Amino acid sequence: MAKKTDSDKYFEGVGRRKTAVARVRFSSGNKEVFYKVNGRDYQTYFDVKRLSQLVVAPLKVLDGSLRKTSSVEVRVRGGGIMAQSEAVVLGLARALVKFDEDLKKELRVMGHLTRDPRRVERKKFGLKKARRAPQWRKR
Repeated sequence: MAKKTDSDKYFEGVGRRKTAVARVRFSSGNKEVFYKVNGRDYQTYFDVKRLSQLVVAPLKVLDGSLRKTSSVEVRVRGGGIMAQSEAVVLGLARALVKFDEDLKKELRVMGHLTRDPRRVERKKFGLKKARRAPQWRKR
């Protein structure tokens, strides 16, 4: 069995949004710098530019030298692409707080540590959708 070194150490955070769940592993001090989502580069996984920028937003609180030596590995499942990206942001922010407690205040101000509790409302009996009533007719 291989001996673990400091470069093998990682900090894990779990992020959720709607039905999407993201497990994020953040490690610093690596020679190989990467940001992978489900084994693919984050820019190919989140091919919309706005989403790929959103996913790296929590890393902006790190100073330049640490940002260049850190790597992120993400496993995400469930939900749509937007919910997955927001789950990754929350998971990464939680992992960064485990890495350095001093980053918590900045991440909180940026809004990355707040879980969005909104979910899809269930369909009710007698209605077409959750709130949409059947069309009313006079005669």
